[in-house]
Amino acid sequence: MTPTPTSADLNLTTEKMEKVAFILKTTAHPTRIAIVQLLANQESLSVTDISEKLNVEQSLLSHHLTGMKLKGILSSHRDGKNIFYSLKMREVVDVIQCLAGCTFL
Repeated sequence: MTPTPTSADLNLTTEKMEKVAFILKTTAHPTRIAIVQLLANQESLSVTDISEKLNVEQSLLSHHLTGMKLKGILSSHRDGKNIFYSLKMREVVDVIQCLAGCTFL
């Protein structure tokens, strides 16, 4: 039986564990993960662009975007009638990439 790694084995400080837990809680939905992946390679995208690329209704998308913005994951700016979102906390991409590299997925 393989022993379960401890936080010491993983070299995780309390601060790192709290940050990772925050990121996981904040992005724990397929649509939110898709938003992060989309914005990882774009400076910013409008709500309409994100909605079209992810094939998600704007009302549902706006709910996810607003929540992620309030938590500090995203930032936004308005240009006329359009709101553009961008990644504010780039570490989110690293956490998602680490998870994507897991052998059990």
